[in-house]
Amino acid sequence: MCKSPLHNLLTALPKCEHHVHLEGTLSPELLFELAAKNNIALPPVSSQASREVGADAVDPAFASPGALYARYAEFTSLDDFLHYYYIGFRVLLTASDFEALTYAYLRRAATGLSGPASAPRSSNVRHTEVFFDPQGHTPRGIPPSTIITGFHAAAARAERDFGITAQLIPCLLRHLPVSSAEETFTSLIDAGFFASGALAGLGLCSTELDRPPALYAPIFSRAAALGIRRTAHAGEEGPPGYVSAAVRELGVQRVDHGVRAAEEEGVMRGLREAGVLLTVCPLSNVALRGVHEVREVPVRVFLERGVKFSLNSDDPAYFGGYVQENYCAVEEAFGLSVGEWRTIARNAVEGSWCGEERKGVILREVEEVVREWVEREGGEL
Repeated sequence: MCKSPLHNLLTALPKCEHHVHLEGTLSPELLFELAAKNNIALPPVSSQASREVGADAVDPAFASPGALYARYAEFTSLDDFLHYYYIGFRVLLTASDFEALTYAYLRRAATGLSGPASAPRSSNVRHTEVFFDPQGHTPRGIPPSTIITGFHAAAARAERDFGITAQLIPCLLRHLPVSSAEETFTSLIDAGFFASGALAGLGLCSTELDRPPALYAPIFSRAAALGIRRTAHAGEEGPPGYVSAAVRELGVQRVDHGVRAAEEEGVMRGLREAGVLLTVCPLSNVALRGVHEVREVPVRVFLERGVKFSLNSDDPAYFGGYVQENYCAVEEAFGLSVGEWRTIARNAVEGSWCGEERKGVILREVEEVVREWVEREGGEL
């Protein structure tokens, strides 16, 4: 638990999340539950079990949810994480599966609770914009419409139950051929998902290595021509130049991760001048060995240089922390002021893709929480 004197402020602050992968919110408990429901075989946990099911790969981590959590705490690389991430895809088959997955995440984001909301909020995410990977599901015979239907059913329930709003963003996968990305984007356009508002924008994710943003410029140009908002993962594995290229060549309004932008003043200046928001994921950076500890994430540098960013969970079921845990980890590492937290919270709201009316509501909530804190605890912004 966060031991900072500002802990209660951090839990009360209204938050917006922009970098969370729907599939990355699949808890081990729900994974086992859906595997049983859908009769999906998970990797065998012993040689004997492997022989019985005719499989070769043995993985003791699938002995129980607890064993899986323990394995998740030992990721050595992005590829190590992705191995488990894509195993989780197997259990997601129906719209009701995606509804259950989405609702569980939204409940946790809004309340900080994994069960029914019977206690005061301790996370207070007020708006979230969630990624999903169509190309990870269509080869399994799961069309985007199944995911979209389940997501929006859960989002409607969660808004009624917790007051949280949610939008959905498809991400194109870099590790697959560009032609697959082109086909996927075209199919989403043809189905009318962007025009109807079922999808809020277009994203780009997966490994950056040897996959520069320029490869996807034609797709993102088409999106721009159609008035579709755009974001892209850049500057986590790739060099600082990938961040600039995402802004220049893809025309993105946000850059996901982007932490390596701190290595070059010119890149940070470009972000500041363009007003592009970085979606920083501190606990993810540590879990995937991008940094050794949260204090190495360039939070202080970005604040000092006027680079806007939000704090996000990325794949919280795998990395051991939702948005609130990321807020607390940053505070413990940097000891930020009330004014700096106000700036982070406001920038997150202003960088969201919800309507101006919704932004105004959340911004007023931010100001009210900060005002009450200052009046009660004393001090200045």
